[in-house]
Amino acid sequence: GDTARVPYGNKSRETVIRYSREIAEFLCEQNVKAIVVACNTASALALEDLKKAVDVPIIGVVKPGAIAAADATVKGRIGVIATRATVSSGIYEEYLRAKRPDIKVFAKACPLFVPLVEEGLTDDPITDSIIHRYLDELLEQGIDSLVLGCTHYPLLRDSIARAVGQDVTLVNPAFETARSFKALLEEKGLLSETKEKDGQKPVNTFFVSDSPEQFRSFAGNVLSIRIGAEDVKVKAFVG
Repeated sequence: GDTARVPYGNKSRETVIRYSREIAEFLCEQNVKAIVVACNTASALALEDLKKAVDVPIIGVVKPGAIAAADATVKGRIGVIATRATVSSGIYEEYLRAKRPDIKVFAKACPLFVPLVEEGLTDDPITDSIIHRYLDELLEQGIDSLVLGCTHYPLLRDSIARAVGQDVTLVNPAFETARSFKALLEEKGLLSETKEKDGQKPVNTFFVSDSPEQFRSFAGNVLSIRIGAEDVKVKAFVG
């Protein structure tokens, strides 16, 4: 995680591309076999550039999320909540209408959601108030599906679900991304057949650009696993 330079949602396209390339190049130095760009903003603004810059298979989260939303909607009226940069890019509209030209897309930037999540206010009256401030106008448009177009937003899923009601399907792009990534690895012959290799269980290593202790606490709560100090490496992602 680029903890020193987040959030990306208020950065320019040029800056997001530069940051993303620095991180992708660093990951390639670690001999990764494939990359998931697990950030909607970076996927929206930098993915095509990254595909040209690295020699390993790479996938973003926007296209899989759009496909899932197009499959989920009945009325063809889809809401998208995301960062300002992702909304301004228009990429969700592009992918959704490529799959179903009749779809109407209503996008809303929700810049306060990320800091609420980072501060642990996922279930708080303040958060509920801000959610309604952002989403009520989308509900007025009669949406029946809502894309959680930022990887922080699923952590607000319960609060968002209360606000939008049971008639609106919440779409988390992460699930479709995981399925698409597995298919990509199978296609390239890169999918591991077992969870162990040579008797060794896989090891998780997390790289951050700043504040490793804060990352350990936040990620440990989100992932519900213990992340040891030795599992987090501090690295400035600068080429």
